[in-house]
Amino acid sequence: MKLGCHISVAQGFAQAARKAVALEAESFQVFTKSPRSLKSKKVDVADAEKGVAYCKEQGLSVITHTPYITNLSTPDPGLQEATIRSLQEDLIISGHYGAIGAVVHCGKHVGEGEELGIQRMIDTINRILDGTESPALLLLENTAGQGSELGKELETLVRVREAVEQKDRLGFCFDTCHSFAAGLWQGGELEQFLHLAKETGYLPHVKAVHLNDSKAPYDSRKDRHEKIGQGEIGLEAILDFLESFPLNGMPVVLETPVQREEEYADEMEMVRRKLAERSASRGAPR
Repeated sequence: MKLGCHISVAQGFAQAARKAVALEAESFQVFTKSPRSLKSKKVDVADAEKGVAYCKEQGLSVITHTPYITNLSTPDPGLQEATIRSLQEDLIISGHYGAIGAVVHCGKHVGEGEELGIQRMIDTINRILDGTESPALLLLENTAGQGSELGKELETLVRVREAVEQKDRLGFCFDTCHSFAAGLWQGGELEQFLHLAKETGYLPHVKAVHLNDSKAPYDSRKDRHEKIGQGEIGLEAILDFLESFPLNGMPVVLETPVQREEEYADEMEMVRRKLAERSASRGAPR
């Protein structure tokens, strides 16, 4: 795996990459634009090129995150058009940043029903991908299942991907907090969850992981991130996950609550140290 964290891009993409290295991250995530707005953002192409070159030099992997307010399943035609334009721009920005993919939250059916919400999500994704070219994938993130959120079940995510016309441009970002809050797994149930992920066809298309503990209890349907080992999932279960999930060099990014990004350095160091201690206790190199 490439352990990393979320970095502000306020000072530019190249500076974000340098900050990631200073924190000893092996990957990092940035927002494509304000997380609370669909307003267009212009990319500083020269800065992006410098950042991409630096990432290649340092072996950094990058993912982006699209605005939180995006709703792939909105029944409002005007909002759907705004969402499509915004996500097309996000994919282009992600391409400039050399990102593996752009993470997007799944849709909310807002009372229209799951079936209509899923069909609207498929239609919206088709239109997004038809209208833009980018080397970056669109990465659907599993949800905690709050309110009318779709994408809590792996089967729904796989169904959407299979129905999309350009399915090879659609992958998944797996969030540990969301999956715990959705009731998909907890300590002692990891083997069953991994079996489900394989059987549904979900696992081969996971391209990134959001590594978060959970403030909220198991199956609470509440999206509340916590620092690793300080929440309801617990350190041992998270370490089990990291040792069992087929990460295969993919970015594993912290989105835990911090006041300053420097706190991520301590959190990443702790995770690496605990994994090394586990490996040493078994008498074998990791």
